[in-house]
Amino acid sequence: MPAPILVDLKFNPETVTRILKTAFVDRGSINLADAANDGRDFHDLDYALVWKPDADIFRRAGNLKVVFSGGAGVDSFMHLPGRPDVPVVRFVDRSLTVRMNEWVVMQCLMHLRGHSAHDQHQRKHLWADLTAPEAAEVTVGIMGLGVLGQGVAAKLRMMGFNVIGWSRTRKEIDGIETFGGADLDAFLQKTDILVGLLPLTPETTGLYNAGLFAKLRQGGALGKPVFINCGRGKSQVEADIVRALSSGVLGGASLDVFEVEPLPADSPLWDLENVFITPHDSAASEENALFRHVETQIARFERGEPLQFTIDLAAGY
Repeated sequence: MPAPILVDLKFNPETVTRILKTAFVDRGSINLADAANDGRDFHDLDYALVWKPDADIFRRAGNLKVVFSGGAGVDSFMHLPGRPDVPVVRFVDRSLTVRMNEWVVMQCLMHLRGHSAHDQHQRKHLWADLTAPEAAEVTVGIMGLGVLGQGVAAKLRMMGFNVIGWSRTRKEIDGIETFGGADLDAFLQKTDILVGLLPLTPETTGLYNAGLFAKLRQGGALGKPVFINCGRGKSQVEADIVRALSSGVLGGASLDVFEVEPLPADSPLWDLENVFITPHDSAASEENALFRHVETQIARFERGEPLQFTIDLAAGY
């Protein structure tokens, strides 16, 4: 029987344990959430599936052939000591992409139609009309044009928004004006709603800051620009978001990711008007789909076929 797969997923532990009972039936699994595995050596294992794993996991499993991420991102483990120089495969799944699309479209529509103000009026028992622009009058700028970014762009276009996109290297996408690298300022100047979907790298850490917010379009159809981030929390400077919202540089925000998670109870973001907060669940990985994805990739690898969804190890995403 093949060696089991090492699993260290900081998801709901009960759910992971339950679903692992029927997953990887051809090889089995070793769940690091099980206290019986504390301190064990795993140098005889070939594969590991991880999400925010223990800091010593690669020191204990130094002979891996492939590392699988439990999510679309990989930043939670790329810099852990001892990580072997082997392929890293991220999770790409139709359902995950659909859920991310839904969340971003929902946030854009709530800001478009003044949902925060309607909510406040409802709680005060006020009947107050609001005027709102059409989606076509608003430009949504997406930073990050990978699988998730392109999916979001397609759904927003279907809703009528004008959509533009920026990526480190400019991409050609039908129906969308795209920008790359040094064209960031030109991209920002056209953007009414900024959607962050960038991976976390040294270059993107703290990228969404006061200087960037000041370059977004002022006086557009929404009056003030809006910032939406469902990429990585450490790509934003939350103190700058608070200041930009309080000073009117930003007119609103929707945040699903944060510098520290859970978001501390004393964060001023909780109480700011026109800010929507969700607990990093815009597109949570579904365990059954994740395990099927890993099984498929292992089968490809062992047949000598190329792995899918591998990251660029030098770029870190």
